[in-house]
Amino acid sequence: MQTPRIGKELFTLLDGKGLEHKQHEAMMLLTVTEDQWPHIAMISVGEIVALDEGNLRLALWPGTTTTSNMIRTGKATLAVFNDGKAHYVRLSLEHLPVLPGAKHVRERFAAQVFAAREDSAQYADIVSGVTVRLKEPEAVLNRWKETVAELLM
Repeated sequence: MQTPRIGKELFTLLDGKGLEHKQHEAMMLLTVTEDQWPHIAMISVGEIVALDEGNLRLALWPGTTTTSNMIRTGKATLAVFNDGKAHYVRLSLEHLPVLPGAKHVRERFAAQVFAAREDSAQYADIVSGVTVRLKEPEAVLNRWKETVAELLM
């Protein structure tokens, strides 16, 4: 039986390197609320890092609906549109302890890829996904780099 893994293109997007060149990329993180409704949040390349093709780490703001859902269920789905493909990644989560002395307090999660699927259509090209323009790029990129470094600890 093969271990579920993300593809090389998605790994490169999430490898925590070259964040300046990836700053406009945003992804959707889906969870399920207590009353069983889907909940969608956006996540940036500064809040997720791929350790390898089967393991990721996430750093999310404390007290959000998404974070609460992830702590409660131990599950999330990442939806990414990149390089002409849609990527759907089911994640099995482990809530990590607070990192002592963290520069940016976040709820941290170790994520194992439970299932991964790449989707494209022969009749159409996916030309973009969610893109953003940072209001204070230098400050945000510095925070992202520090957050990614803390995820790798």
